[in-house]
Amino acid sequence: MILFRMACCALAIFAVTASSVRADDICLGDEEEKAAKAAIAAMSKAEKSGQPAELFVASRAIADDDCIDRFDKNAQARAKANVSKLGRELAKAAEAKGFLYSHEPVRVDGRTSAFRYFEAIGDFNEANRVMLKTVHAKPEDPTLFETAWGVDRSRRGPRDPKTGEIQPHASPPAYHEELRHIASTNADQLMKAEETDAQGLSGSAQEAMKASMGSLEKLVKASAWMKFLPNGDKLAKSRAEQRGDTIMKRGDPMFTQGIAGRYYEFAGSSKAKEVKAKQEEMGRAMGKTGENVKGAITQKSEAEQKKFNDKKADLEKELGF
Repeated sequence: MILFRMACCALAIFAVTASSVRADDICLGDEEEKAAKAAIAAMSKAEKSGQPAELFVASRAIADDDCIDRFDKNAQARAKANVSKLGRELAKAAEAKGFLYSHEPVRVDGRTSAFRYFEAIGDFNEANRVMLKTVHAKPEDPTLFETAWGVDRSRRGPRDPKTGEIQPHASPPAYHEELRHIASTNADQLMKAEETDAQGLSGSAQEAMKASMGSLEKLVKASAWMKFLPNGDKLAKSRAEQRGDTIMKRGDPMFTQGIAGRYYEFAGSSKAKEVKAKQEEMGRAMGKTGENVKGAITQKSEAEQKKFNDKKADLEKELGF
C-alpha cells in the first residue's frame, strides 16, 4: 500500500513537472506544434516530388526554425543540407539562363533569379558578383544601380559570440569601388553631352530656351550619379552656376532671366534670389507701364468721345433739333 502511494505521488510530480516544462517552452504551444508538423510534412512531400525549387522553399521554412527538433530530430539537419546544396544549384541554373536579378523573392515555381537564390543561402559574395554582372548589362539604369548600392541594407552578418548580437553585413570595398567606376563613367558621359547642348545658349531666345532644357536635364542626371562618388556633385553644381552666369550676360533679360534662375536654383546659388528679385522688379515695372498705357488710352478715348458729343450737339443745333 505504501509503495502504491509512493508510485502515485511520483507520477503526479512527473505530470506536474512535464506540464510546467511544456508551458515554459513556446515551441510546444498548440499552434506552434501544428505549424511545425505542417512544415515537416511539406518538406517530406517536396523531397518525394523531385521538384528542387519546391524542396528549396520547404527546406528554408525549417532550416531556421528552432522548434522543429521538438517534433523531428533529423528534419532541421536535412533542411539545412537541402538549402545549401539546392540553393547553389538553382542559382547557377538561373544564371546560365540569363536570369540574373529580380526584385521578387524566392518562388516555389522556380521563377527566381540567381541573385535571390544566392541571397537566400547567405552567399553574399556570389550575390554581389551576379549583381555587378546585372549592372554592367544595364549601366545607365539608376534604379537598378541604387538597388545594387544598397544590397547590404537587408543583410545580416554573423552573431557575436560574446554579446549574442547579430552584426550588420558589409560588402568588400572592391564591390562599391566597381559601382563607383560605373557611376563615374555615366556622369562623365552626361557632362560631355551637356557641353553640346550648352552651345545653343548663345543663340536666339528660343534656341537658348531649348538648349537650356537639354543642358539642365543632363546636369541633374549627372548630379545623381556623382552623389555616389567621393567628391559628390560639386562639378555639376558648379557648371550649372556657370551656365546661369552665361545667360545673365545676354541682352534679352526679359526672356532669359528665368532660364538663369533655374540654373542657379539647381546649383544652390544665392544668385537665384537675386534673379527672382530682378524678375519681380521687372514685373512691377511692366505692370506700371501697362497701367500708364491703359490710362493714356482711356484718356484719349474720353477726349474723342467728348469731341464727338460736341460735334453731335452742334449738328443737332444747326438742324433745329
